[in-house]
Amino acid sequence: MKITERLKQEKKTLFSYEIIPPKRGGSIDYIYNIVEKLLIFEPPFIDLTSRSAEVYYEDLPDNIVKRHIKRKRPGTIGLSAALKNRYNVETVPHLLCTGFTREETEDALIELNYLGINNVLAVRGDELRKGHFQRDGKTHNQYASDLVKQITDMNRGIYLENLEDAATTDFCIGVGGYPEKHFEAPNMNADLKNLKQKVDAGADYIVTQMVFDNKVFFDFVERCRIMGIDIPIIPGIKILTVENHLRSIPRSFHVEIPQELSDKVTGQSAKAIKRIGIDWTIRQCNELIENNVPCLHFYILNSANEVAEVVSQF
Repeated sequence: MKITERLKQEKKTLFSYEIIPPKRGGSIDYIYNIVEKLLIFEPPFIDLTSRSAEVYYEDLPDNIVKRHIKRKRPGTIGLSAALKNRYNVETVPHLLCTGFTREETEDALIELNYLGINNVLAVRGDELRKGHFQRDGKTHNQYASDLVKQITDMNRGIYLENLEDAATTDFCIGVGGYPEKHFEAPNMNADLKNLKQKVDAGADYIVTQMVFDNKVFFDFVERCRIMGIDIPIIPGIKILTVENHLRSIPRSFHVEIPQELSDKVTGQSAKAIKRIGIDWTIRQCNELIENNVPCLHFYILNSANEVAEVVSQF
């Protein structure tokens, strides 16, 4: 079922989740453990992130430096299919502009279509990790709106080559939104215009970057509606569980942690911090549910324990 169809048919707020594939060579079992803790909450969908290749350097003898390009977390498509088949849950693999050619993207979409996976999230990817991997004769999607257009074209039977009797696909397309502005955008209005381009290109719903202050999310939704963006907007939720999150989350995700939450956490014991983060998220979710958001999307790293505790309250 398409994500948008599920959102329309439900009369209550849903809870969805986002997990990352194992590192190269890692076992899928820990992913199964995470998912099995979430199944009792009947997730409408589970997102699987994707990462492009990263450049790293190896020091060799005689002052020689060797350059490597490697994807550290491959397997997004395979993991999406494994979870869908094993647990009969809708999966949403992420597709990137970064590090992938349009030809590779088309191949990935064909594979997903064959697998019966018809929901995808189209994102540009992290410029800071990317580098431009130019390949002779290949083309690239520069922006997420370009990627959305490519997927929309395939939904109309338009491929990169002029193919006779080309089959149409039927992908539901999610995109990212940034309540506190994408860090590369000069201002919020410019960022909203970029989001509107993704919607105009064919995006069906929006999942936001994690947000800790509901007022920021509500203001973002209001500005989107004024801009003419009328598709569903799902808030991203992250549970703060360690004091280091006060530094790592703003640095890595360019979001602000409210002063009240920061003050409560600073200097507390590990156990107390986890309790504070869970309680903050429960209150945050209560308010969002009272305001009839269609879904709450939880970002999960290595464990689903805290998320399960939060969701069990509803």
